[in-house]
Amino acid sequence: MFEIENLQVSYGQSQVIHGLNFKANKNETLAIMGRNGMGKTTLFKSLMGILPSKASKATVDGVDLQGAATHDRVMKGLAYVPQGRWIFPNMTVQENIETGLEKASGREIPDDIFALFPVLHEMRKRKGGNLSGGQQQQLAIARALVTNPKVLLLDEPTEGIQPSIIKDIAKVLNEIRKMREITIIVSEQVLSFTMEVADRIIVIDKGRFIHEDTRDNVDAAKVKSYLSV
Repeated sequence: MFEIENLQVSYGQSQVIHGLNFKANKNETLAIMGRNGMGKTTLFKSLMGILPSKASKATVDGVDLQGAATHDRVMKGLAYVPQGRWIFPNMTVQENIETGLEKASGREIPDDIFALFPVLHEMRKRKGGNLSGGQQQQLAIARALVTNPKVLLLDEPTEGIQPSIIKDIAKVLNEIRKMREITIIVSEQVLSFTMEVADRIIVIDKGRFIHEDTRDNVDAAKVKSYLSV
């Protein structure tokens, strides 16, 4: 469903992503794990076309992404939930979700969005800035989902969220995959959350992939050693 070959990203003369290769299958959740500053956000921004990059291959469901602008990548099946969520605080919950419909085929919020996020239905008239961090994260995911993506990219969805809500987000992501049969790629530092959602884990360090495992074979101690400062 999603395939990247020899992805490279530079800031000026400094190369920060070094020839990354990976595939993610339909209905698979892939986690990219690593410490702060190791390249996770840079990777995700480059996949969305926010940062310029070079690659031998970049496809969603066989469709080429090379040279495509961010909005074109959305039309081709990519959706992105950025680190820090970036919802519109002065717009209502419903208005925030509707901003995602600009690049969607329909103009109505799909029923399954509020089925997945009942708290957003209850709060649909409330300003986004008045929601808790966990509720804002759900709102950002809902806004991404209305584009009906084939691949959903989530950058550090548990950042700044209390542990009880992290479990709810893990449950929602598993529900999304079951309902939509989409591919989810998530960047993360919390191993317990990753083990709840991911089929496969890749560790990134200084812009290079250094370790990969399926969830069933994960050596938790080894992964934690990569994540420790």
